[in-house]
Amino acid sequence: MLDATDLECLRGTRRLFAGLSFQVAPGECLQVQGSNGSGKTSLLRILCGIARPERGAVRWNGEPIGALGESFRAELAFCGHANALKEELTPVENLLACASLYGVRAAADAVRTALDAFRVLPLEALPVRALSQGQKRRVALARLALCRHRLWLLDEPLAALDADAAETLARLVDAHLAQNGICVLTSHQPVALRARARSLALS
Repeated sequence: MLDATDLECLRGTRRLFAGLSFQVAPGECLQVQGSNGSGKTSLLRILCGIARPERGAVRWNGEPIGALGESFRAELAFCGHANALKEELTPVENLLACASLYGVRAAADAVRTALDAFRVLPLEALPVRALSQGQKRRVALARLALCRHRLWLLDEPLAALDADAAETLARLVDAHLAQNGICVLTSHQPVALRARARSLALS
């Protein structure tokens, strides 16, 4: 269970949000929507412990995330605006390296299956720098298929994706939720999920 209570966030002297409380249970997705500058990314940074709220608390299974430290981070997969790919490596090499960081022993076949789901397997031998922005985003999201983390925090995962890739992402999130995973994602438009999903609007 991810539990946020009375969160307040400031950017300089501007209050992005205040009094924000919600819970996200296993098997559930919270889709956070709002205009640019409304605090969507700031909220995800607070939820993963990168930033601290001005007030309020975030708890994971009843415990403050700051007190949990590494044990919380071991259950967290974060995908931000940046694709965090090494430009000189191929998509396969990037995913193998990421799986190692996740602590997952991934075979090359599993990596190629993940890339194939996002239809970038034909590009497996190219350095990432040769890929388009949409193709890089597909490679970055394919990493989620290899992780075993219970909590996914995805910041604008639909950015640079076409409709086909957006459907692939929705299936991937649905599969994660079906295994009692939890997901919080930000997006300007809703991700079409079959699983239980709620919306949170930031003004």
